[in-house]
Amino acid sequence: MIDPRLITLRVFARCGTIGATAELTGYSPSAVSAQLRELQRMLGMQLLTKDGRGVRLTATGRFLVAGSDTLIAEWESLRAAAMEAGDQVQSHFGLGGFSTAAAQLLAPLAATLRSTRPLLEVQVLEANPARCFDLLVAERIDLAVIVAMQSDTYGEDDPRFEQRVLLDDPLDVIIPADHPLASRETVTLEELASEPWITEAVGSTYHALFTAAFTAVGVTPRIAHEAVEWETQIAFVGAGLGVGLLPRLAPLHSAENVVRLRITGKGKPARRIVAAMRRGSIASPLIQESLGILQINANRILAARPEDDL
Repeated sequence: MIDPRLITLRVFARCGTIGATAELTGYSPSAVSAQLRELQRMLGMQLLTKDGRGVRLTATGRFLVAGSDTLIAEWESLRAAAMEAGDQVQSHFGLGGFSTAAAQLLAPLAATLRSTRPLLEVQVLEANPARCFDLLVAERIDLAVIVAMQSDTYGEDDPRFEQRVLLDDPLDVIIPADHPLASRETVTLEELASEPWITEAVGSTYHALFTAAFTAVGVTPRIAHEAVEWETQIAFVGAGLGVGLLPRLAPLHSAENVVRLRITGKGKPARRIVAAMRRGSIASPLIQESLGILQINANRILAARPEDDL
């Protein structure tokens, strides 16, 4: 078993402050400080040094954290093998993901696991991709569902994590129901280039995806409004303020005056959704079962909505 104090040190190395480490791990700041002092004493090494009003890792501390990646991965692999050999599962299973994934994929997964494994405590945390990775390091969650393009801070070669592709989620166009093209089933980005567009602000992940799609077809869209949440964008479109892109996984619910159309031709945007876990843990029977359930649910949702003409 990995000493919890080492996990706390690893979280501190990522966060950089006692307060942020406490928030991620669920300990109090005083408990975090005590754990780090105890770890130093036990190892006989100076892992932290004062830095203004706070503390930072020493060179020894940074070396220890980097070297522990292999240790954690081996422990996760050993624990997964032991669970499988003894036909056992852990008592707690944490799931994390961004809003659409939490609602459309993780909630059904949690419900299924609660039904098939009544003794298992399942917890779902809605969080952005960067926080999901932090929660994996802190061992608050065991499996995360993220948009791959949002995880640049943690590349696929990061030794702490493993990633598996779940699906490529196409983005559709949503337009007002009284729009001249609303009776169509498909549309090209070129046909809508002159429309007032609704998207996220410059610098955001989805603005980059939006821009890349139009760059591929050689046109410059006219951005009229900015919206962060899908529900806000849908409301803007319903009010006739413009048109926007909406992931296939994101439902329209009972949106008034909004129609969803498939995108055809060049520049069809899609977001890649992946499952991430601590390296070595993918062999866990519970994670393998969860990955299978996630894949089934994702395929079911995509099939129930307009098909993509790939």
